[in-house]
Amino acid sequence: MSTTTASPDKARQAREKLDAHVREIVEWHFNPETGSPFWLEKAKTLDFDPRKDVKNFDDLKKFGLFEDEWLRGGPVRRWVPKGLQHKPIYVFETGGTTGIPKSRVVVEDHWTDYEMFSDTLPDKYFPKGTNWMMLGPSGPRRLRLAVEHLCQHRGGVCFCVDLDPRWVVKLIKKGWMEHLKAYQEHCIDQALTILSANHEIKCMFTTPKLLDSLCKRLEEQGSSISKMGITGIFCGGTEMTSQWIRFTIEEYLGPDVYIAPTYGNTLMGLAAAEIPTAADNYKIAYYAPEPRAVVQVVDFDDYNKLVDYGQDGRVMLTTLTKELFVPRFMERDEGVREKPSAKYPWDGVSGVKPYRAFAATTTVGVY
Repeated sequence: MSTTTASPDKARQAREKLDAHVREIVEWHFNPETGSPFWLEKAKTLDFDPRKDVKNFDDLKKFGLFEDEWLRGGPVRRWVPKGLQHKPIYVFETGGTTGIPKSRVVVEDHWTDYEMFSDTLPDKYFPKGTNWMMLGPSGPRRLRLAVEHLCQHRGGVCFCVDLDPRWVVKLIKKGWMEHLKAYQEHCIDQALTILSANHEIKCMFTTPKLLDSLCKRLEEQGSSISKMGITGIFCGGTEMTSQWIRFTIEEYLGPDVYIAPTYGNTLMGLAAAEIPTAADNYKIAYYAPEPRAVVQVVDFDDYNKLVDYGQDGRVMLTTLTKELFVPRFMERDEGVREKPSAKYPWDGVSGVKPYRAFAATTTVGVY
């Protein structure tokens, strides 16, 4: 595991690269020739000139906090930069368990994000050319298409299940637990059908809850993930605690299956982590794909202040791509600030869980 701390030189070089990237992205989004209509219009209300006054990452504080309500509703093309208007546009939803979901327009970011993530996967457990199964939410979410692209990028064919998380949330709110269990079983039935169909699947994406359910079902049948031929699992979800991953590795996966934990969403891309080990008490430390996305852990009472390393705080995300500029977005998560590592010479976050002020109202469903 990448537990060594980054050298001062590596950390400084990463920061210089980030500052240069910030200048490039701000110039792109606020240039009348290439910029996005939303930010060109917003610039008229700012008391500074982003193209002149934003010289580094810290200068993004001038924008204040990004309001997530800006992403709800249309017209969605106001987010598409003029420099990309001629390209085919995807729209993906994030959230949306209540009211109008937040939308993100995408051209190729989902491909880029997952190609970068692909470079972090060990070929021994995620062999090139092998097929994948996507056991997660489908529909208007980018996850399905992104995982499919990851598989194709690595030379395989991706098999997908059908999963509607919105229906799950409705079942939970109505208290229809019997229906909820039936829907979960339905999703696992689909996965087992795919795995038993001789498709030579060795890799999969899934979430902690679904992996739990799949492993339990296989155990009841006298089988296991490794006996089904799976060698690599890419797994994401805030329920992925150190306790959960230790149990999963020791009880279900064994030494022949690699699990790659991730933390991410439609705005961030993927924050990667090394496989947790007993030597580190199975701690999962995530590192965002800088400079395209930056994760900070900030004080619960002062979002302009980073917490000390090893301390809890709320997660703040900044997205910096030519397709999307989202400065200082307050996530619905909290976590612990981690030091830059040798592999990722910038801050990380561990112990990710729902933000305490929202935890009581956050619905975590079948997936």
